[in-house]
Amino acid sequence: MTSEIKITARDVNVFYGEKQALNAVSLDIPARSVMAFIGPSGCGKSTFLRCLNRMNDLIPNCRVTGDITLDGQDIHAPKLDVVLLRARVGMVFQKPNPFPKSIYDNVAYGPRIHGLAKHKADLDQMVEEALRQAALWDEVKDRLQSPGTGLSGGQQQRLCIARTIAVKPEVILMDEPCSALDPIATAKVEELIHILKNDYTIVIVTHSMSQARRVSDRTAFFHLGSLLEEGTTPDMFNAPRQNQTKDYIAGHYG
Repeated sequence: MTSEIKITARDVNVFYGEKQALNAVSLDIPARSVMAFIGPSGCGKSTFLRCLNRMNDLIPNCRVTGDITLDGQDIHAPKLDVVLLRARVGMVFQKPNPFPKSIYDNVAYGPRIHGLAKHKADLDQMVEEALRQAALWDEVKDRLQSPGTGLSGGQQQRLCIARTIAVKPEVILMDEPCSALDPIATAKVEELIHILKNDYTIVIVTHSMSQARRVSDRTAFFHLGSLLEEGTTPDMFNAPRQNQTKDYIAGHYG
């Protein structure tokens, strides 16, 4: 794991109308590593995740204050192109959401809209590469023109991961990517996360303590809209500093 910092957040607050959902969150996210956000439902972890690629911009009455930088660049800078930001910081959602298109077109979508492929052969190569990186190529290579919605849940989620990595992002945000999957499909996605962190910075929101333990290098614990503590995953699980973290990890509430 590298010590280079990819994303820096300082004093990030989020308001939905009058209601404050996130209180002065400051956090450094290292490059090419996996950071897990844990905490009870409604504690702000997904809200903070959505700050990192400005998905909260799409929510009416949502206001974000504070500073977030990606490689030192302010992601709220007036001239920053949000479309390009979201190409650099991709997102995989809780429920697999393939487009109602073929497997091929799902993965080709991003490279097409960003103009990344000059020729069909380039696009074919990008699609194959992304599907290989998502550990899906061998399962779908003979049916690339079949609808993506016809795949199993686990395959659909890996297709969504392939769609995200096809535009060569630097960061992949995952919002409970396994919560709709069975244990076998979950294991495949977790295995994939281990491989992808060699090339990408990954931030995952998870309700599963065991998943956070298995996949992440660092863990951040959110509670009632605040970041209570953050550290290496072994430290967080074996020697948490805060009583709330201890109680949450021990399963006393959640």
